[in-house]
Amino acid sequence: MLPQVIIIGRPNVGKSTLFNRLVGKKLALVDDQPGVTRDRRFGDAELIGLKFQIVDTAGWEDDEAETLPGRMRKQTEAALATADVALFVVDARAGLTPLDEEIGNWLRASPVPVILLANKAEGRAGEGGLLEAYSLGLGDPIGVSAEHGEGMADLFEALLPHLDPLQPPEDEFPEEEDEEARLLAPLKLAIVGRPNAGKSTLINKLLGEDRLLTGPEAGITRDSITIHWNWTDPKTQDTREVHLIDTAGMRKRANVVEKLERMAVADARHAIDFAEVVVLLLDATRGLEHQDLTIASKVLEEGRALMIAINKWDVAEDASGLFNGIRAALDDGLAQVRGLPLLAVSARTGKGLDEMIAAAFSIREAWSKRVPTSALNRWFDDALGANPPPAPGGKRIKLRYITQAKTRPPGFVVFGTRLDLLPESYKRYLINGMRRELGFESVPIRLNLRSAKNPFKKD
Repeated sequence: MLPQVIIIGRPNVGKSTLFNRLVGKKLALVDDQPGVTRDRRFGDAELIGLKFQIVDTAGWEDDEAETLPGRMRKQTEAALATADVALFVVDARAGLTPLDEEIGNWLRASPVPVILLANKAEGRAGEGGLLEAYSLGLGDPIGVSAEHGEGMADLFEALLPHLDPLQPPEDEFPEEEDEEARLLAPLKLAIVGRPNAGKSTLINKLLGEDRLLTGPEAGITRDSITIHWNWTDPKTQDTREVHLIDTAGMRKRANVVEKLERMAVADARHAIDFAEVVVLLLDATRGLEHQDLTIASKVLEEGRALMIAINKWDVAEDASGLFNGIRAALDDGLAQVRGLPLLAVSARTGKGLDEMIAAAFSIREAWSKRVPTSALNRWFDDALGANPPPAPGGKRIKLRYITQAKTRPPGFVVFGTRLDLLPESYKRYLINGMRRELGFESVPIRLNLRSAKNPFKKD
């Protein structure tokens, strides 16, 4: 386990910019508007050889506990309880505020070591705020610029005495896994859907804790948050590792007008690219809407394995009719991938969640499957014999053999002649046969056609 460092401060002092600087990539959304970050975000950081886990938190605000800012503050308090070091960030250009002093008083009462950072200290404009930070009584402040990378060496020196004794052995950082180990690797599972479908509530139920911020307000989640979790199969008692990815709600493009929501939706789409399996969460009280099909099509275009879960099943009306109606609408609206896994779940009661995780592991196995070339071509010959390709205009289309070019998603190449004349309907016939008879179930399949070049044909 890596030692954990938490970033704390009031809104808009540059916490997420510092987080991105330490992880070496733009993982957290950053904007001039305060209060962008709402949930805790974890990242693996390395500073001059010092390895640690960095935690970005929501801006600390002095509001009532039941309000959204109050619930965000509760998330920060929970994060501090597990941290090894706290980085308290103030704005050197704006100077200290009463809220900074309140946070400083709270941190002084904590047993966690605190390092005080005066951010935005580049140039002469930050000198006054840097000197003012001494009054917080948290030791010498370190002047940094998270945006420009200044002061990182001083931060390293401050972190070293706290984190050096906690560094794990070098062999705990293995080389990248090979192809055969992928099925034993953690399942990367993204939860997507429209706003207020219950994505964060579902993940909290899986974890057994209020890890993610939830509430009646739509659009609470902004950043895509990845959480490492161990799932125990209730049937076999085997424990499997899962990386759960919570994402922002995705509305119709025409309805997304605010810059921050556009950034959040783009981050959700980026999260889909890095997932292996994607669960599209529907709201049982609203059924299947056109936007759900748009999201599903996007997931399939990216080649991810897709499954559908109908949430709020505990309050669904005419459950049987609803399920059958959604099943029919999915098969009609996503004809390219019929028979997608469809499950009824409840994030409130926990109904169907174990079945959902088990199905996700199963569909990842199909998504990662490779068929030996000999077995693949035996199936191919049988398929051609049962339904030979057409001969448009009396010209015979010759399909010679097939090979699997890739996995995740499975991709195949068919070799032959006059393949430019092969109709789409015959390609669908082959793809449906592979799903049905080769164990690819409902995962997206890529099928390419390649004709042998005629050496006597002049260009």
